[in-house]
Amino acid sequence: MEDIILKKNEELKKSRVRTFNKRKILKKSTPYTYILPIGILLLSFYVIPIIMSIYFSFTKYNIMTPAKFVGFKNYLNLAQDKMFMASLKNTIIYTVGVVPLQTSIALLMAVWITKREKSRLNELVKGAMFVPVISSMILIGIIWRIFLNGELSPLNMIFTYVGLNTPNWIGDTKLALPTLMGISIWKNVGYFMVIYISALMDIPKSYYESARVDGANKLHEFFYITVPLLKPTTIMVVFLGCIWSLQTFDLVYTLTGGGPGVSTMTMVLHIYNLVFKQFRAGYAMAVANVLFLLIAIISIFQRKLLQRDKSIY
Repeated sequence: MEDIILKKNEELKKSRVRTFNKRKILKKSTPYTYILPIGILLLSFYVIPIIMSIYFSFTKYNIMTPAKFVGFKNYLNLAQDKMFMASLKNTIIYTVGVVPLQTSIALLMAVWITKREKSRLNELVKGAMFVPVISSMILIGIIWRIFLNGELSPLNMIFTYVGLNTPNWIGDTKLALPTLMGISIWKNVGYFMVIYISALMDIPKSYYESARVDGANKLHEFFYITVPLLKPTTIMVVFLGCIWSLQTFDLVYTLTGGGPGVSTMTMVLHIYNLVFKQFRAGYAMAVANVLFLLIAIISIFQRKLLQRDKSIY
């Protein structure tokens, strides 16, 4: 009888331990169940495609037939590929030209709007600046193509009316890329302006009031209060603009198709042509990985800059 009681007590003890362990495991795993859906999405749409892109970049692959491993041949051919070098050069020029201008204009517009009291003009300007942001880039490309293409285009008719020469905005190799850069700035500046307005509203007004008591004028306030306190926002705007510019595709595709010649060929458009027109998917993956590396370097650099700015964050 005593043995039976001991056996039952032992079984009861083991059952309690198992129940406790189950509860402990369930408690520890609960947070992971919340992030499981986003984890699956990130794995499916980011991690796996990146791994596949790296693998296919070492192969000769045309989508139709099985991939054939060729080692570093695709990467070695990049340096001799004139189209790739042209697309890399155009993408860098585009980024260097667009980002500083759109950042400066967005900052100045944001300061101008926040310094003014609420008025209909103020709201009208904000709305007008933001309309291009919510518009489709494909639609914008088509509209600007109509607006710029040919002597009878609306813009050239205005030039003719005031007695100026009519430039071939998207047909001239020297003008096509700057024209694209101008349209891109016009499209994006409203988005960054809103970010700056949000950041400006967080700056305490007492800073400006104290500066005025000390005799500071508007320029002093801008350069010694506004600009330094907006440093984290500016870092984010600049690097976000860089990443967008490096990935430019839809505007170029709809407006110039990479021409005339290769004057507006960007890296993403080159990747598109390699995959869907030349069926050189393996080689296209090598170009895509170079672009991925550029964006990764910029992202790491941005993170380092933001981590240094511990006075704000």
